[in-house]
Amino acid sequence: MAKKASDHFKTWANPNGPVITSMTRPVIEADGLYFKDIDGSGTVSEVNDWRLPAAQRAAAYVKQMTVDEKIGQLFISDWRMGQKYPNPTYKDHVVIPDESGVLDEGEVFTKLIFGEMHLPGTSTLIREWFARHTILRENASPEDLTDYLNQLQAVAEECEHFVPVQAASNSRNENGEAVFGMNDAGGVFPTWPGTLGIAAAVKGAGIEVADQWAEAIRRSWEACNLRKGYMYMVDCMTDPRWQRSYGTFGEDTALICEIAEHIIPRIQGSENGVTADGVAMTSKHFPGGGARENGFDPHYAAGQWNVYATPGSLQKYHMPGFAAAVGKHTSSIMPYYSKPAAQKSAAQQDFEGKDIPLEPYGFAYNRVFIHDILRGQMGFQGYVNSDTGIVHNMKWGVEMLDEPERIGFAINHSGVDLISGFFDNAYGREAYDRATNEYYETHKLPEGFTPDMVTLNDECLDRAVTRTLTEMFELGMFENTYRDVKRSAALCEDQEDLANADRAHHQSVVLLKNDGILPLTAEKYTGKKIYAEAFHKTAEAGEAATRALRDMLGEVTLTEDYNEADIAILFVNPSSGEYFSATAGYLELDICEGKEVHDVDSFCRPMAETHLETTLSGAKKIADIANAVHAHGGKVIANINFHLAWLVGNVECYADALTAGFETNPDATLDVMFGRFAPVGKLPFTLPRGDEVLAVNAEGICISPNDVPGYDKDQYMPHDLKDENGKAYAYRDAAGNYYELNFGLSL
Repeated sequence: MAKKASDHFKTWANPNGPVITSMTRPVIEADGLYFKDIDGSGTVSEVNDWRLPAAQRAAAYVKQMTVDEKIGQLFISDWRMGQKYPNPTYKDHVVIPDESGVLDEGEVFTKLIFGEMHLPGTSTLIREWFARHTILRENASPEDLTDYLNQLQAVAEECEHFVPVQAASNSRNENGEAVFGMNDAGGVFPTWPGTLGIAAAVKGAGIEVADQWAEAIRRSWEACNLRKGYMYMVDCMTDPRWQRSYGTFGEDTALICEIAEHIIPRIQGSENGVTADGVAMTSKHFPGGGARENGFDPHYAAGQWNVYATPGSLQKYHMPGFAAAVGKHTSSIMPYYSKPAAQKSAAQQDFEGKDIPLEPYGFAYNRVFIHDILRGQMGFQGYVNSDTGIVHNMKWGVEMLDEPERIGFAINHSGVDLISGFFDNAYGREAYDRATNEYYETHKLPEGFTPDMVTLNDECLDRAVTRTLTEMFELGMFENTYRDVKRSAALCEDQEDLANADRAHHQSVVLLKNDGILPLTAEKYTGKKIYAEAFHKTAEAGEAATRALRDMLGEVTLTEDYNEADIAILFVNPSSGEYFSATAGYLELDICEGKEVHDVDSFCRPMAETHLETTLSGAKKIADIANAVHAHGGKVIANINFHLAWLVGNVECYADALTAGFETNPDATLDVMFGRFAPVGKLPFTLPRGDEVLAVNAEGICISPNDVPGYDKDQYMPHDLKDENGKAYAYRDAAGNYYELNFGLSL
């Protein structure tokens, strides 16, 4: 059992060189400098010499490792922090904590949407399985997070070949509901609005918002020893029913590129890649996840296709964000689960102007996209990290192969370097052994596959592991392995970062409509009764949010009876669908309660059967409140929280003033409403007019193309849907304003 590393590591300072930290690994003194004995040679070897390039050290180290050590570094999977931070992923396991209660040595059986697996305790995983890549999902305090990651390194230091344990995490510096795989954690580090809110604020207040956000991310993560982020999405949002829209920067390709070009160097530490005080980024989901077939997500079978119905859309809208990320040396790229739908797609061109063969393999298995386009044409030099679950449940396009063959096909043939899902060491070893044990003399492969495509060999193992080790050497993880707990806590509470985050929340608010009631100054509400209510997907969540909202309005005269209210303030927070399972119909974007909608079949086509959908509990009450308030000349002020591009007709028509937030703190929205902050935010996407512009015909084809962003959809819309201004897609309010990209009023 590991010592509590945060209390025991020692430090050596090199003049004009890296700080060395170690618990048990020997430190060599030579030429007046200090070097960590990483490879156990006792000399300033090529591996141990921090003066040499990271790639050279990594290549030298790989030559010393066993096959099983290298196979252990091909996989990344969830891991648990222990009894103090129970992870719902791991249930019914025996807990044998270390002295601090951070490590967890219990064996566990885990079953997820990605598959199922028996796993050992932490020490066994690190020492015997040689696992060096984990995904962290618990929302730990900075102190506990730092101590936990320090303890993982302490165990790794005791191995014959020292390789640090690199924990990756999804983003942690944005506000929003905790959702597995999307927003795993939040509220501990300085917290900005959601990424759509970042985009709204940048559009209105300038790119400095993104710069400040990125710098805070780097400081807080590095301080805690969290050195790899599964972030950020540079996907262009084109089908509004894609549930992952809320993790994007919206539909504006130029803005996506600008934000990527600013945040990647600031998070990673330099314009040329990661540094010793940086955090490695994983840009996702190549070549762009927005082109969903009618919104269905590829976590489930109905969403396994990317449809490029519009000629050139892949190059025009979806890949520019990745070109920008590659240009700024993003450390890794994550391909999406989905596969291109050739039969439903128009011609798409690569970066040389040639038509792209749309082979029906998930993008992590697609050599054309990874090897030929990403590396060959775009010049990507980092490593490719698959999305979670491609070997097991999200195996789109390679269902005919078994698990070892999928590993071999991804690593050896397609060019993936790190597979996310499970610690599939046994399958990896089988894929390696099959290259030489005459397995395929008695086992026939499916047509189109050969043994050299689906097995592992030393060359592809060395290539993959060298790439991931290079990142760790560049991050300085071998030398400065540990972090100070007190420093991490202090940096995560940096007052300037907290102030910048609060300002960004205010800057993210978009004013959509105003008949003059805003700003709601004291002279407008003095002597008036205000009714306040918050609406959510469930009544229980709405009641809790209502109590919080009313507490924030302490300076006004509140009433609990909207029939006597002069002013109503309504906060509307809809929610639709489930992330890991398909809805019975298309993802509902209407703000509705008990709406009858059509089911869909397995080919994404509408059926005669129907079901009822609710995205907002109490949605019908909004009309009752508005009618009562308006009956005696009162005003209704509403705010809608957007993590999808909602159909707003059931709210806008009842509101005299309407604001938009994007996981924005309610107090920031109230500051805008009450005139304490002037609104500057602009819409990062176009709001659809209604169901008519999202209609899907009997063949499963949407009237507005899935692969084109909202601002450009009008050129593909039927003429009979267009108004006198030639617009069909965007919502138009009672004042005649179109809620389209870049729209936002001022006061």
